[in-house]
Amino acid sequence: MAKPQIIRGKIKILLTGGGSGGHIYPLLSVAQSLKRLAYNNGLDLSLDYLGPVDNNVKEAFEILGINIHSLLGSKVRKSMFEVIFIDLPKFVVSIFQAWIKMFFIMPDVVFSKGGTGSMPVVLSAWFYRVPIMIHESDAIPGSNNFFAGRHFAQKIAVSFENAKKYFDPSKTALTGNPVREELIYKRPQSADAKVLIGLDPQKPVIFVIGGSLGSTRINNFIIDNLRLILSYTQIIHQVGNNNFEEVKKSIKEIFRDEVSAQKSGYVFFPYLTENLKVAYSAADIVVSRAGAGALFEAASFSKPMILIPLPEAANDHQRANAYEFVNKKAAIVIEEENLLPSIFTDQIKKLLSNPSLLQEMGNNANNYFYKPDAADIIAKELIKMTGFSVI
Repeated sequence: MAKPQIIRGKIKILLTGGGSGGHIYPLLSVAQSLKRLAYNNGLDLSLDYLGPVDNNVKEAFEILGINIHSLLGSKVRKSMFEVIFIDLPKFVVSIFQAWIKMFFIMPDVVFSKGGTGSMPVVLSAWFYRVPIMIHESDAIPGSNNFFAGRHFAQKIAVSFENAKKYFDPSKTALTGNPVREELIYKRPQSADAKVLIGLDPQKPVIFVIGGSLGSTRINNFIIDNLRLILSYTQIIHQVGNNNFEEVKKSIKEIFRDEVSAQKSGYVFFPYLTENLKVAYSAADIVVSRAGAGALFEAASFSKPMILIPLPEAANDHQRANAYEFVNKKAAIVIEEENLLPSIFTDQIKKLLSNPSLLQEMGNNANNYFYKPDAADIIAKELIKMTGFSVI
């Protein structure tokens, strides 16, 4: 008979962030650690999320028992017209939304991942004198986290060593970027993963991922050069929900149907959830934008990377992220303006023909960047901020 759990106390932690999977997935990873630590230490934990709700991950919040409170998202665009007449009104409304909802939630501590929708929550927490911890995934902080870290946060966690210089060193710690538990455990072997996803286990595979929203420009490049790329490697391609129908139409023009495409070595998905672990495991090389989420996930799998930074990324943070990996010989960068069939082919063939280089790059990514205890470190600090301690 199981020994009854002794409850030491009740704590309520509010999560915020949003705009993309790069902000949301680390929140889910920290939530998993919080729930485990709370149970093991006899704490009655309540988790809430306040911010923009991404339909791709809404179910994941619900599975973890996180109470969802939606918030109108806003962002700063380049067009002054859009800023004044769209984003500023949204931001003002979201401040009032956050202020009212925070009153009824009233957490013990707020954990912010930055991104659209996080600043109204941070401001509301500051108004109610709720302690705040932020986490910055990128090498150059986003505007929301930079402002919050400078003025409101009591604790700051960062994924890149380079990001520490932007914040008060007495508040800041290098924790790494949390990776979801479901990606870490029970990973299939590479050959088995290739079979599971419908590809030939004897042939190399590149996994093309444009971020949680997909990348139209990378998608177009892959489709336009599909026959050429398939002449030397197989492809797993996450195209994004918004791009799926367009890619599906293009594939029918090239192969007639998806079955013929798969037989030729090409499989594509709108958005990978359960199969994401299989895709990473199957990949010999990951081809990606340089958002922190994909970078640290690939690093956890010890995968070499070819990175194509998004030129329009805020503060050029994707280029900064990418070159952090390049400096540790964990990735190769192809700037989007240089994304040409000849250059792409040369780089892929160079890596595939040199297994020792592939292994070295993958090991460097894992050793220098992946910190398996990132989520636990953050979760323990959050609980500590509530007045309790955990082991």
